[in-house]
Amino acid sequence: MFTGIIEGLGTIVAMRSAAQGKRIALAADFDLEGAKIGDSIAVNGACLTVVVLQGSRFEADVSPETLQRTAFSRSVIGDRVNLERALRFSDRLDGHLVSGHIDGVGFLRDRQSQGNSILVTIEAPRALTRYIIEKGSISLDGISLTVNRVESDRFQLSIIPHTAKLTTIGFKKIGDPVNIETDLIGKYVERFVSTRSEGPSIDRDFLARNGFI
Repeated sequence: MFTGIIEGLGTIVAMRSAAQGKRIALAADFDLEGAKIGDSIAVNGACLTVVVLQGSRFEADVSPETLQRTAFSRSVIGDRVNLERALRFSDRLDGHLVSGHIDGVGFLRDRQSQGNSILVTIEAPRALTRYIIEKGSISLDGISLTVNRVESDRFQLSIIPHTAKLTTIGFKKIGDPVNIETDLIGKYVERFVSTRSEGPSIDRDFLARNGFI
């Protein structure tokens, strides 16, 4: 698990095909002291396993499923990426619970300055926006962010100067892809409700009758 609080940036320094997947090598801008082979590191929000480690450089395999679900299929050598090592049980949860399992890819469609912030609009498939709520949490390229508002296939975020300076969202351009992980709890709730086979059906009418809405 991760928090969505980015530790620092890294650079893709090598990439090669590996069966139907890829092996990528990354150089972190910060010290990876304490990291070891087998550890999980979120790279632009995708949980990858360290298979080679030399100082601040590491390699990880990207499976065909991950290539299909993420923007790694568009990645090239030299790309800058957000990095976060896995959460320890003793750590503070400053962001939100992030699994590192990307749901899909969105695209930056607009960015505007507003006061000291940048308003960013992301276009995403409706299969993803159904899980996004106003003032809810979302992981965008591994960054824990709060949603300003949601439309059918778009949502807006406010990026503060600190986040813009320390993550890739600060230099993303219109049209750039982003990895999206929607809220984990919402997906579990939907799964529970949709597969419930015993007892009363939990729908909007049921929730209204019992005072939940």
